[in-house]
Amino acid sequence: MRFPYSLALLALAASLSFSQTSVSFAQTSAPTPAQASPQKSAKAVSPEIGNDYVQKEFGSTCTINPAVAPIKGDFNADGVEDIVIAARCTNPMLDADEHKFEVIDPSNAFYGFGNPKITTQYSTIPPQFRDMAILIVHGAGAEAWHSSTGKAKFLIVNLPYRQIVARKLTLKKKRITAIYVDEAGDSQITSVVYWDGKKYRYEPIGASTD
Repeated sequence: MRFPYSLALLALAASLSFSQTSVSFAQTSAPTPAQASPQKSAKAVSPEIGNDYVQKEFGSTCTINPAVAPIKGDFNADGVEDIVIAARCTNPMLDADEHKFEVIDPSNAFYGFGNPKITTQYSTIPPQFRDMAILIVHGAGAEAWHSSTGKAKFLIVNLPYRQIVARKLTLKKKRITAIYVDEAGDSQITSVVYWDGKKYRYEPIGASTD
């Protein structure tokens, strides 16, 4: 009578052991929530306005500044959408001819002398801000700023920024879309860059909007 009883106990133990092993295997094999649905980075730059676009339009010495979002609007009042991009450009004069954009220095022009061939070489801006640039692409045709031909492009130097936004400006009794810049550095002022019909102009307008 003892022998069958011992066999029964051994069979029960083996059954329990197999059950626990199966549960453990199922638990370790199941994917975690992070594996099943990975989160996308909140800081990802839109593919259409990333470094590929910036370097195609302005050359390899320019990279997008992801800390400041691009802005869109009709900045030259021709009815076609334009784009303004915050960037860092180490040698814009080198790429200007090849990529057919104009380097401009409207802030120094406001104070008397704005020839970028000279002001980019003898800038008084602190070193950490010197490569900051504001890129403007005027739209052309149905594709607007996406167009591969027919668009004017500008690269603004010597205007370090903390923030760039698009707002309305009254100019000669007309409401136009302008670029408002919270400037970086010691000045802590807000300025406006606007198209006067022929070129971009700069004016300081007061304390920072922060």
